[in-house]
Amino acid sequence: QVQLVESGGGLVQAGGSLRLSCAGSGRTFSRYIMAWFRQAPGKEREFVATITWNGDTSYYTDSVKGRFTISRDNAKNTVYLQMTSLKPEDTAVYYCAANPRQYLSSSWNSYDTWGQGTQVTVSS
Repeated sequence: QVQLVESGGGLVQAGGSLRLSCAGSGRTFSRYIMAWFRQAPGKEREFVATITWNGDTSYYTDSVKGRFTISRDNAKNTVYLQMTSLKPEDTAVYYCAANPRQYLSSSWNSYDTWGQGTQVTVSS
């Protein structure tokens, strides 16, 4: 089973950019559909973006379309989330997750492996 470690979070002003990274261990990383979720204080965990095993298809929640880009480098066992035009409402803990199924999903219960999360704070 793959293990995941996120990095790249921090404090940024509104309109700024950040790139999150999620490093996976194990030789099976390229077999997993990967995704990013986020959870703001007092709110439920929310789907952000997902990408197929070979990176040819991705899907985003409406609130981040045109601002966030998910990508992956299987040679480095890493998935990325490039975030631009950040807004205060993007403030949350961001988690990467691995989906062993053969279809994209925005549902958290399709994912069986999660990282520890990285905090993103956007100031106004």
